[in-house]
Amino acid sequence: MPNKRKIVMPTPEEDAVINAGIDADPDTYELSRTEFDQLKPIRPRGRPLGSGKKEQLTVRFDADVIEVFKGAGDGWQTKMNDALKDWLKTHNVT
Repeated sequence: MPNKRKIVMPTPEEDAVINAGIDADPDTYELSRTEFDQLKPIRPRGRPLGSGKKEQLTVRFDADVIEVFKGAGDGWQTKMNDALKDWLKTHNVT
């Protein structure tokens, strides 16, 4: 179902009152176009970019193994990947 909200813009009189309030506030001012263009987001949105070197696949692990890694909090999949890399350093898999 489409969003049926209607945006009601302020009248010129209401806009003048709003701008007068902004002008009266010593803690704020209107940015110039140059200042506005220089603003950057505090942090990028969405997931962080990956290395581009990973492949997506489906793997089944025991529930207790997944529980331990998930219990470590955010980044548990990266931690699991790092644990497998460490394991590969000490085991000859050919």
